[in-house]
Amino acid sequence: MKKKILLIFIDLIIAGCFFVVYGPFNEFRDFVITTAMTSMNHKYIARTFYSEKTINKVLASNTVEQSEKETDTSQIIIGGNEDTLKYASSYEKEILEHKEGEDYKLLEFKVNGYDAYLVAIYDPSRVHLINSSYLGNVGQTLRNMASDNGSIVSINAGGFEDAGGRGNGGRPEGPVIKDGKLLWGNGNRDYALAGFNNDNILVLTSTTANNAIKNGMRDAITFGPFLIVNGVSAKINGNGGWGINPRTVLAQRKDGVVLFLVVDGNGINRYNWSGRGGASLNDLLTVLERYGAYNAVNMDGGASTNLVIKGKLWNKPCAISETGERRLPNGWAFK
Repeated sequence: MKKKILLIFIDLIIAGCFFVVYGPFNEFRDFVITTAMTSMNHKYIARTFYSEKTINKVLASNTVEQSEKETDTSQIIIGGNEDTLKYASSYEKEILEHKEGEDYKLLEFKVNGYDAYLVAIYDPSRVHLINSSYLGNVGQTLRNMASDNGSIVSINAGGFEDAGGRGNGGRPEGPVIKDGKLLWGNGNRDYALAGFNNDNILVLTSTTANNAIKNGMRDAITFGPFLIVNGVSAKINGNGGWGINPRTVLAQRKDGVVLFLVVDGNGINRYNWSGRGGASLNDLLTVLERYGAYNAVNMDGGASTNLVIKGKLWNKPCAISETGERRLPNGWAFK
């Protein structure tokens, strides 16, 4: 009798798993496929349960329609709200109301039950790209890069090559522009570039690195998608094809205030029903729109998502290491 009960129990568990994975509710299927297929090392999870035909169908129905325009720099007036006593919303008040002499402000809240951090930086001229000291060979943790560069607040930036899941963060994907010079990559091929020009305005553009430099780009990397361009949010179909993951976003308000947004996931406790946890692209847009982002771009997320403040690891990253940190090619830093 005990054996029969045990077999029935096992059968129910198996049936329940099949119902969840292959049942009539597409949300779970889409969550698994889009989350796994946008990761570096976990695509096998989607391919274990679903055919390539199903995977391609799901990815085709979960997309991002981003603006084909590039940043209109004339719309960014740095310091445009410095003297105002009126705020468009309580969220804007949170951003702009700060103590005299305070050069940045950290807001902490929840997104989908996960810890989220928004750093408002009032002087965009102090936001710079920092890179691994061994770029091209080996990456560094964001904490080490921040320490080497005297950074006060830092977030991770672009992605890196990871053939076979053996990437060490040393070789960036796409061009890297630093101080108006091409530091890495092909300067003559079109890429989605995101970075700051010589007027300290966040520029989102699709062009060659050489052309971007010619037009005044000082620091830039390639990543995406562009979430907001000139105040117009991208259209997210389904979950955008990016699933649910820890996220990092670089943004700028119309008054020039730079925003670093980080949404945590499950940290090193990532092996559970919700995987690494985190936010969808729609979740990011909700936060960015509330706080008045005029241009915003998604940075590398997942296990790369890091926030370092005054030398301290502020979030709980989910890479396979004791601290959850991984080696990265570069980051954005407030110095």
